[in-house]
Amino acid sequence: MAAPAVTLRQLHYLAELAATGHFRRAAERVGVTQPSLSAQIALLEQALGVKLIERGGTTAVLTPVGREVTDRAQRILADLQALIDSARSDPDGLSGTLRIGVSPTLGPYLMPHIVARLHREHPELKLHVREGTPEDMVRDLAAGLHDVVLAQLPVVGEEYMIHRLFREPLLIAMASDDPLAREAALDPAALAGRSLLTLSPRYKMTDQIIALGEAVGAKVLRDYEGTSLDAIRQMAGMGMGLALLPALYVRSEIREGDEVVTRPLKGRSLHRDLGLVWRKSAGRSPAFYKLAELITEVWKGRAAR
Repeated sequence: MAAPAVTLRQLHYLAELAATGHFRRAAERVGVTQPSLSAQIALLEQALGVKLIERGGTTAVLTPVGREVTDRAQRILADLQALIDSARSDPDGLSGTLRIGVSPTLGPYLMPHIVARLHREHPELKLHVREGTPEDMVRDLAAGLHDVVLAQLPVVGEEYMIHRLFREPLLIAMASDDPLAREAALDPAALAGRSLLTLSPRYKMTDQIIALGEAVGAKVLRDYEGTSLDAIRQMAGMGMGLALLPALYVRSEIREGDEVVTRPLKGRSLHRDLGLVWRKSAGRSPAFYKLAELITEVWKGRAAR
């Protein structure tokens, strides 16, 4: 005789039982009688062939395997809700659930302002924001783990819609007592022979750092690759070399009197292009163009300060 099938109702009941630790309260939360809930939990145990609950009167304590099953059940229920939200959302509007991937060299310095604006103007929108390297974000976008990614361009792939958002200036950072700090803007020739700090190759900015070093005759330090903008900023402040930092990061993290100062480079445009990327097959391009417009407005507001 075949084992009974596992149902979403049973998983929902298990999640509520785990949350309350009490059969009666769990039954009240799902709107059924206590015997009905108990019967469904028993059927779930029978279907899985394991004991999920230690029963003691009306109380319920999860067994070790019960905790594992509950964790998985909660993820399944969350994924189902996300599917429902996506199906019910207006493809032309910012509603439902939106999963955004963003680089850690940008996210902490721009996303809080974007999220605040979205919550204020689109309170019905459920946001999930996750940071990742460019390679990881594009892979997760292809796998459907992100709806859109806010990334440094270029991003390559015929399956993607790529919308350029803005161009962010990049500045040279150095210790405040560095002789170059006396200049309002740096002559490229002054960087010849200087040490240039770099990031992990997983970040697109690394290619720009290497290109800058080759163009001005600076030495790119490869014996230590920073894992974050904070890391290379701190190293620059210690006099270990010069660092290339994005303007949003500088505006957010560097203050007057800090051990680090930043300067532009004369006669050379140092910048990075940022864009919003999504799958062509997603069917939500109108909504994503609206998101792109909002992000651009937030950027202009931050850049003007």
